[in-house]
Amino acid sequence: MKVMILAAGFGERMRPLTEHTPKPLLQAGGRPLIAWHIEALAALGLDDLVINVAHLGQQIIDWCGDGQRWGVRIRYSREPEPLETAGGIQRALPLLGSAPFLVVNGDVWTEYPLQRLLARAHLPDGAAHLVLVDNPPQHPLGDFQLTDSGRVVPRPPTATGLTYAGIGVFSAGFFADMAPGKVPLRPLLDAAIAAGRLSGEHFTGAWADVGTPERLQALDARLRAAADSTG
Repeated sequence: MKVMILAAGFGERMRPLTEHTPKPLLQAGGRPLIAWHIEALAALGLDDLVINVAHLGQQIIDWCGDGQRWGVRIRYSREPEPLETAGGIQRALPLLGSAPFLVVNGDVWTEYPLQRLLARAHLPDGAAHLVLVDNPPQHPLGDFQLTDSGRVVPRPPTATGLTYAGIGVFSAGFFADMAPGKVPLRPLLDAAIAAGRLSGEHFTGAWADVGTPERLQALDARLRAAADSTG
């Protein structure tokens, strides 16, 4: 299964840190955020990676290189400006191919066992499967609800749900009907829900959306404390 790491955003909420450093290269626990993903993927033998880049993207290309030091192959999808999630994925489809592929946001950190998603390698064309997590403080209502059968459904306005973790498996056909350009992912997810083509799972383990300097600092402290306790 090929993997796409989303790394093209401006990281506006992370300013001033992202004025000179792209968010995926900000460090937590002594290594860049994107390195945690690459190392986890390499350990599973997921060695064909695509990274989209835009804001300060050359820094990411220079740091990650061709992936040889991790034993993986990295190719890059360059965007003239950040195209948001769906637009960036569609632009990268020629590199991702026609089989379902794994997508990971470059600005999350997690202990989710990515090997679980290998079972989704045969998703029907036009379908997707999302990892959902408990709602973080900055997103208390969540995004969706999940049925007992694993179907993702809308969250009623007055109810709470679960939060999309920024990790999922998508079929190439999921993006077939969208026009190229700057396109967010949420409208495609809503359309897939309506068509019954969106499944999900609830992960209750460690996960963090590293969206602000304060959250980055908290994650860094947590990871360093964990390393000290085991080392």
